Amino acid sequence: MYDVGIIGAGPAGASAGLLTAKAGKKTVLFDSGKSITAKAWVENHYGVDGIEGPKLLENGQKQAAKFGADIVKEEVKEIQSNGGVYKILTSENSYDVDHIIFATGMSTKLAESFGLEVVDGKEPRVAKMIKVDESGHTDQSKIWAAGTVAGVSVHTIVTAGDGAQVAINVISELNGERYVDHDILK
Repeated sequence: MYDVGIIGAGPAGASAGLLTAKAGKKTVLFDSGKSITAKAWVENHYGVDGIEGPKLLENGQKQAAKFGADIVKEEVKEIQSNGGVYKILTSENSYDVDHIIFATGMSTKLAESFGLEVVDGKEPRVAKMIKVDESGHTDQSKIWAAGTVAGVSVHTIVTAGDGAQVAINVISELNGERYVDHDILK
């Protein structure tokens, strides 16, 4: 069983996965291969001199995997709830998880089919978003959303930051106290 299942492995999802895995939480990321970042050229991302979107996606996923996150290159088809444990189903496998983070970019289809509350989007060309509170929590227990699908700007730097913020909140809930991760030079 996984502590955290992250649906979407773009900037928001991979950033969340990096932090949850680094915090020692058993993490699985699902990459459907549909991230809009795959079509981007990025020059407005802090610390990056200019990068093709596919390379940024690859780098982010490698970082998450470096700390132990499992990357599943399959599209999530369904989510089932069973007594506080969620089952994430792809066309090939199923995965039991404790917490779920939706990081599905501009798509709310899976969230809607699962019964999450969806509202009008705030960003241009973003029709719908998942309704979340300030911590990224949805109206359902242990279900979160981060990035564009949670209503933040579509810019990769913003969605990555939101993924990190939501991950910190999930880790804090799992730990029962506020989580902080500061690396220092050695």
